Amino acid sequence: MPTKIEKDAVTGTDTTGHEWDGIKELNTPLPKWWLYVFYATVVWAAVYVVLFPAIPYFTGHTDGVLGFSQRERVLEQVEAAKARQAEYLTGVQNASLEEITANPDLLNFAVVGGGASFASNCAPCHAQGGAGQAGGYPSLADDVWLWGGGLEDIHTTLLHGIRWDEDPDTRYSEMPAFGDILEAEQIAQVAHYVVSLSGGEADAALAAEGETLYLEQCAACHMEDGSGGRDFGAPRLNDQVWLYGGTVEEVANQVARPKHGVMPAWQGRLDEATIKMLTVYVHSLGGGE
Repeated sequence: MPTKIEKDAVTGTDTTGHEWDGIKELNTPLPKWWLYVFYATVVWAAVYVVLFPAIPYFTGHTDGVLGFSQRERVLEQVEAAKARQAEYLTGVQNASLEEITANPDLLNFAVVGGGASFASNCAPCHAQGGAGQAGGYPSLADDVWLWGGGLEDIHTTLLHGIRWDEDPDTRYSEMPAFGDILEAEQIAQVAHYVVSLSGGEADAALAAEGETLYLEQCAACHMEDGSGGRDFGAPRLNDQVWLYGGTVEEVANQVARPKHGVMPAWQGRLDEATIKMLTVYVHSLGGGE
């Protein structure tokens, strides 16, 4: 029950008349500056509701007296950005790959635009920055290329893909399953020899026996020294770069039952300017030739 309003003996402040368990509530109003700010925000909220879109309902929202739309503003900004880019996009579209890389402005634009497109379309397989991933997704940031790392080579690969049956001009290579041709012991010997080409851990005796088989069965594509054949996508075997692993066991598995990766053809999926920018971006990652 409220009690009589009185002065607090300690602070000299009036009480509100409320008391709980001997504790009296002091009548301490909020500072006037705080109240004025609060009243101002209430007034601003009321004005905002009238001027701008604010109150939702089942089929939409109030539009406000000013008819302001953030969505329209964003669309205007996007259109303005497209207009600013149009000159560069036209330049990329009409220029050759060599002309793009020779023009600093077009080169910068292509690298930035290609990087954005790479992040959306290519990074899920080749990882950010073209680092590559285990399981047959090659790195694009080194100087090891299956089909060549020149601008035209990369452009052709992007246009037509690899083993992409929907494109008649796709790059195509297929290693036979030597598990149907050689005995398991022979496959092991070849695997030891292949690993030895790159200085990996291999049994010298088995590698020596596998050399003859390699020269008979594999050298036609991978070359006698294991340097590979770019004309038909045969990877190098004398370095430490492996698509499916470089241990003897992993190489033996690939010899017996080879895996063949597939890359889609981007022609028809992306416009020509974007494919050119992707070409320039991949070429700029550090391994382009």
